[in-house]
Amino acid sequence: MKTEEKYMTEIGKFNKLRVIKKLDAGVYLDGKDLGEIFVPRDYAPEGCRTGDVADVFVFLDSEDKPIATTQRPSAMVGEFAFLKVVSVNPVGAFLDWGLQKDLLVPFSEQRQKMEEGKSYIVYIYLDDRTSRIVASSKLNKFLDKQPEEFQEGQSVELLICDQTEMGYKAIISNSSQGVLYKNEVFQTLKKGQRLTGFIKKIREDGKIDLCLQKPGYEVIDDVSEKIMDKLKVRGGFLPATDKSSTEIIYGLFGIS
Repeated sequence: MKTEEKYMTEIGKFNKLRVIKKLDAGVYLDGKDLGEIFVPRDYAPEGCRTGDVADVFVFLDSEDKPIATTQRPSAMVGEFAFLKVVSVNPVGAFLDWGLQKDLLVPFSEQRQKMEEGKSYIVYIYLDDRTSRIVASSKLNKFLDKQPEEFQEGQSVELLICDQTEMGYKAIISNSSQGVLYKNEVFQTLKKGQRLTGFIKKIREDGKIDLCLQKPGYEVIDDVSEKIMDKLKVRGGFLPATDKSSTEIIYGLFGIS
């Protein structure tokens, strides 16, 4: 039995939709529950024909009608991103997210008043009332405070979102937030930077400690292999001892 999901098109995400009509101006796709969706010629799949299935990003145009493109935005609905403000008007701030139509952050969704030319971490979502794609810098509204899907030692994708006296706050896999402690970070991190990290500890209150190296003994084999590789390349000599600074050690092996 076919599920209802197969007959729904998701606004703010990529969808595989069938081409039902091709014109000089562009192509029309079967948008399922959204009806026919137009793709302007410049943003249509190259060489597509009627009957082909196109992988397109669906959003709303200035008249709130569904439209699609093969362009890939910086982030989709349900994701966090670091985006630059390109303009501000009485409606709110508009962000460059890689599409022709800029992304709106209403004033009510700005943690602090946004300024043109500056970049901010935002969460992208569908407004329940209008079905428009909008963004918010009030991140706490969208973060999972009691994550259940993570395990200690797990590899995760991180988005650096803030620097504090303790270290760096990072968004974990578009769902939760954790902390990288500054005394365990031996590289320069910047707001908006994406990198791979690890779950170091999940506390009883749900807060998460992060690290940039594999926690526990499983990292030893990786380090040993790196040392042997470096020795081979450098003819059996390395400019490091057990008394070398953490910066030198990190520069050689990527660990502290």
